[in-house]
Amino acid sequence: MNTKKVLFITQEINPYVEDTDMALLGRKMPQHTQEKGREIRTFMPKWGTINERRCQLHEVIRLSGMNMIIDETDHLLIIKVASIPAARMQVYFIDNDDYFMRRLEACDEQGNEYADNGERTIFYARGVLETVKKLRWVPDVIHCHGWISAMAPLYIKTSYHEEPSFRSSRVVFTPGGEHLKLPLTEQFRSSYLFKGLTGNELDEFGPVMTQTELYKLAVKYSDGLLTLPSQPHPELEEYAAACGIPVFRGGDVAEPQSLADNLAFFDQVWSAGKAND
Repeated sequence: MNTKKVLFITQEINPYVEDTDMALLGRKMPQHTQEKGREIRTFMPKWGTINERRCQLHEVIRLSGMNMIIDETDHLLIIKVASIPAARMQVYFIDNDDYFMRRLEACDEQGNEYADNGERTIFYARGVLETVKKLRWVPDVIHCHGWISAMAPLYIKTSYHEEPSFRSSRVVFTPGGEHLKLPLTEQFRSSYLFKGLTGNELDEFGPVMTQTELYKLAVKYSDGLLTLPSQPHPELEEYAAACGIPVFRGGDVAEPQSLADNLAFFDQVWSAGKAND
């Protein structure tokens, strides 16, 4: 059984950021999936390095304007969109003045990690899911890619589980991006709370979470783990296996066969989920 609709919650997409394995996968995997006849939606953060004029981003007024409360503070959700003509692909961007405007990815210009990276993951995940709800789109498989997407699996399987858009969705997680050295703050443990969440979801992790623990949280609420050869995660693979979650080691993202194998893994995860429904 093949998936028909795939949502990509991505950290980096070429050409909006420099060529990394993550950015290439963020570009090539949605393109390949669409070329194989599947319907896609693709999201990434509007990092401060992205030149809106050069990349021809424009705001989608009908999707923007929601205030999301994180740590008792309102944060305005802004949705922008642009196209990659060569790939015939549209990309939605999650933007917010507090979390993304004039800010880089994990670290500032001096190499210092942003203290609110945990809250940024929360805003990004909820921003994408709220936008998909507004689009009234129902993905079969959701590929969460990179540390900024790591909170999405938890929300999909808890707070948003009864939403029509996500009721039957299967989640595949791929770790990647910068190695975050700073643990997530204690404030993160209260900031992530949302509809239906109690705080017990983080009980197996330390009082301040590390990046590895953030990844384990993502895996715990996913239906599959896809890793890249350039960023192996043996500890995460062991954790997934202990949770009974299938693991697939992807190949070189520049190779068409690797993209085909990744899509086959999406189909495998989707079929297994349907069989267990």
